[in-house]
Amino acid sequence: MPKRKTLYSVHPGVEMVQKWIADLKAKTGRSLDEWMKVIETDAPASEAERRAWLKATHNFGSNTASWLAQRSLGIATWDDSPEVYLKQAEVYVQEMFAGKKAGLKPIYDTILKMCLGLAKDVKACPCKTIVPLYRHHVFAQIKPTTNTRIDMGFALKDTKVKGRLLDTGGFAKKDRITHRIPITSMAEIDDEVKRWLKVAYDMDA
Repeated sequence: MPKRKTLYSVHPGVEMVQKWIADLKAKTGRSLDEWMKVIETDAPASEAERRAWLKATHNFGSNTASWLAQRSLGIATWDDSPEVYLKQAEVYVQEMFAGKKAGLKPIYDTILKMCLGLAKDVKACPCKTIVPLYRHHVFAQIKPTTNTRIDMGFALKDTKVKGRLLDTGGFAKKDRITHRIPITSMAEIDDEVKRWLKVAYDMDA
């Protein structure tokens, strides 16, 4: 793993893809490099055509076919490289708080510091539109929902709402994030937010 030079941690999906690559030859008869040669030699030219060809000719699922097609055309993917992911994580956050959402960045920074200060095993792993927080699983997330509001989401199962805590409908839909507290100012990063963050963290023990 790379040395940590960032507030962010490597997304768990990276390890999953690395394992998939390691197991690829045993499962399909070809390594990743061998698949790249086959695609370059036999597959059509465009990404869409290669994706369809991989599905029809070699019975890959949609996600795998897309990943292989993109990889074969040199389209950058972060999900098999910890170093590349950590660089992309910084980009995700920059883009998330660009333009009209730039005013939310100080609020985000404060929330992130609070979350990472909760315990040593808390990991922030940015995606394109949210910053999930992991212990063993996602137990909370930071999401700039509008130009003026960040939603602090929590995995609280079927906890009853009270105070500022809102039900997202996530429990019924079997989503991890089941509740949220809207935050529009520094003053709203209060003891109530900290308390629910700790509850969500403890529930993922």
